[in-house]
Amino acid sequence: MNGVARVPRGAFRFSGECAMLWLQLCRARAAFMKQVLASILTTLMIVAMTLSAMVILERATLYVTSIASPLPRAGAIAAEILLGVILLLGTVWLATHLAVLIFAPKQNSPEGGPHG
Repeated sequence: MNGVARVPRGAFRFSGECAMLWLQLCRARAAFMKQVLASILTTLMIVAMTLSAMVILERATLYVTSIASPLPRAGAIAAEILLGVILLLGTVWLATHLAVLIFAPKQNSPEGGPHG
């Protein structure tokens, strides 16, 4: 031979199953990291929305209490209550909707009869 050591056949070969398992493990880790990142960003967004809703309601309360006439003040109080309900319920709805989208199982349910 010409002085080069020959490597036995199959010494450095990986089987197809090993590579496939490694790819599945990488995909699982990537999916988990996406889920963690999405939950952190969702939490930060919900906190920011709640705080901004509270600031809006606080400013509206200061404006409503500065109205001198009783009839316009009563209308402004009703509008402020409606605004508060819409802002805070919207924040809660968005938080639960995003939590379901992030943490729900990604499998499709079988077509057909009732569940259970």
